[in-house]
Amino acid sequence: MQAGFRGAIFDVDGVLVDSPHERAWRDTLQELMETRWSDIRSSSEYAPDRFTSRVYQDVVSGKPRLSGARAVLDHFDVPDAGTRAAVYAERKQERVLELIQAGEFEPFQDALRFVLAVSGRGLRIAAASSSKNAGLMLGRIRVDASDRMLRDVFEADLSGRDFAHGKPDPEIFLASGEALGLAPGECFVVEDAVAGVEAAKAGGMAALGVARAGDAEQLAAAGADLVVTTLDDVDLDRLAEGRLAIRSGSPG
Repeated sequence: MQAGFRGAIFDVDGVLVDSPHERAWRDTLQELMETRWSDIRSSSEYAPDRFTSRVYQDVVSGKPRLSGARAVLDHFDVPDAGTRAAVYAERKQERVLELIQAGEFEPFQDALRFVLAVSGRGLRIAAASSSKNAGLMLGRIRVDASDRMLRDVFEADLSGRDFAHGKPDPEIFLASGEALGLAPGECFVVEDAVAGVEAAKAGGMAALGVARAGDAEQLAAAGADLVVTTLDDVDLDRLAEGRLAIRSGSPG
């Protein structure tokens, strides 16, 4: 029987970093619909105010770039979505890099505290985001008064690698566990997206859902073992027992 967790695997966008990805997806589609694709806009279901945060969370969050682009275009019934997805994905990548270079992102402070606390308790930790931009952001976030950056805290970072299958397939998380030298049952995954929670559970790992977008019910329905709105609410002592639980005195 597993005595306790030995490893933690963290998604990046939405868990560790309030990233500009949602803005980049939205900005890019609006730009395309107002310029290169203006002739097909009326044939779609797209309108700027329809690309809400809920659409981002339900349709694209957690997915690799190309499949995310296709999912958004399908959601808005954009004609020839299969051929247009690559254009959308490429321009979105350019836009997100512009925003990252401009410093249009910030870390979640509760996540920084949680990562350092988990690492300080001897758990091995890895970053595992579908985004190829995750490492760039992790390398720009200082975690203490020294020059140590957030990326330096992780023993492994598999973010942005080209896996055969994206989330909700568990491939990225299974590879992260292997990189840490741990079995799936020894790890828990921290995710903010339904696809990520599903991937963790499919890989035989515990899932800690972070509901930063008012989506606690969706994360729970996807199979998360615990859902919190802030990682400060997680009981660190219970991790040694292999349990994800709310800290005593926390709401809920």
